[in-house]
Amino acid sequence: MAHLTANKMELNLIKVYDTTLLSSSKVYQINGTLSRYLGDEGTIQHPQYLFVPLPNQRKKASFRLNRNKLMTRCYEVEGMVYKKPVAQDNSQQLQLF
Repeated sequence: MAHLTANKMELNLIKVYDTTLLSSSKVYQINGTLSRYLGDEGTIQHPQYLFVPLPNQRKKASFRLNRNKLMTRCYEVEGMVYKKPVAQDNSQQLQLF
């Protein structure tokens, strides 16, 4: 399970204008779904930006946005950070049995 930390209860959304500032540690809201950035693929002329919804979101499957859709639908959630879950050694050993 992923852990999210937010400084404020209400979401402050910042429109994404620069694709070079996308980060896998930031949380983005796209069409009402909280997501994280996985990376990009495609060509220089036609880049595709990959996102995956965070746990407990209605949308479950990863999705791609082209540059135009990214510029109109993607917002960074200010103050919210995605942290990968950290498993402790003891818990991993117990799960094996």
